[in-house]
Amino acid sequence: MSDAILALDLGTARIGVAVAERLDLPALPLTTIAHTNREADIGAITALALERDATTLVVGYPLRLDGTRGPAAERVDRFVEELRARFTGEVVLVDERLTTAAATKRLTESGVKGTKQRRVIDRLAAVEILESYLARRRA
Repeated sequence: MSDAILALDLGTARIGVAVAERLDLPALPLTTIAHTNREADIGAITALALERDATTLVVGYPLRLDGTRGPAAERVDRFVEELRARFTGEVVLVDERLTTAAATKRLTESGVKGTKQRRVIDRLAAVEILESYLARRRA
């Protein structure tokens, strides 16, 4: 059994997924799940976690820039409540403020633009979320 960790960037259209096979390994982009409905999304996430032997799911928590909760955070709260009921491992929330902006900046700096950027941005935002979690755990 591995100690894989999956990170999720929950968007309204797509869910970006990143993985770290162990705490001491870097976060890597894994896949993007097209959002259909909460039941199907959670099923896809738990199946992926089982396939990767993940013991932890790290979910990006969309606080407002001032640190308060808004409608997006409330939507994630409901999602995470159902996820925790179906996933046997640990589910951790990590502040995701500015992760998409950081991922977009990385892509732009590396010359990736437009349609190509939209195809990978969710996975890279999940990488940013996971790297934040890993940095805290390693400290």
